[in-house]
Amino acid sequence: MAKGKPKGKKISLKIAKNSIRIAPDGARRLDLSKMGITTFPNCILKLTDVDELDLSRNMLKKIPSSIQKFEKLRWLDLHSNQLEDLPKVIGTLQNLFYLNISNNKLTTKNLPEELNLLKNLHILNLGLNCLDCIPTSLGALKELQEIGLFDNSLTTIPNSVKNLPKLKKLNADRNPFPDSIQQEEYADSIKRIETLYLVQEKDLCSSCLKVCQGEKDKLSKLNSETPSSSKKLSFPLLLTPNSTAKDNQEEW
Repeated sequence: MAKGKPKGKKISLKIAKNSIRIAPDGARRLDLSKMGITTFPNCILKLTDVDELDLSRNMLKKIPSSIQKFEKLRWLDLHSNQLEDLPKVIGTLQNLFYLNISNNKLTTKNLPEELNLLKNLHILNLGLNCLDCIPTSLGALKELQEIGLFDNSLTTIPNSVKNLPKLKKLNADRNPFPDSIQQEEYADSIKRIETLYLVQEKDLCSSCLKVCQGEKDKLSKLNSETPSSSKKLSFPLLLTPNSTAKDNQEEW
């Protein structure tokens, strides 16, 4: 008689303990990614003192309310599972800095409003889900710096999210926005267009601003000294708009 399909790997406490890694900054990460897990392993509730929990790339359909016992958790990765909802108690994880729930089956209806209680959240990834709109309540995440909304069914993004004070990256690619111009406006709202690195002068450090101004002055001088001609001028040093600024992105 043929055996049925396996129901998923069972995680024992011993396996879980052996899956704890120490990060360079001393953080303790419980890494249970890519292990074929189909149900939340309750044994890990004895390891709630970890700082980071990775359950990504499994086959989880549900996260239990007992997740709230991970009070110290700063980093939670649940991407690439089969989650259709999240427990409301997710909002009690007040130390959470990073939350990745991309590539699941989450809908706007089943996205808990309690996400807006994560006041220390810096990075939120909601990409590759089934969201048709973004709750305006996410505008309460004042510390948020990066948000992924790509590959959903969004037609608009609320101003409360676009205008978050510390937002630096907003990825809303491959959504059915009304037109491409409107989509570019979302990037403009956070003063970034990734492929061109366009910035305002006030966003440049003093050294970058000085270099860019020097290049601008050289170009102006060349334009004033060169007689008008049908021959197109070539400026090999000007590789891309704000090329100098691009090289110094990390220093900002």
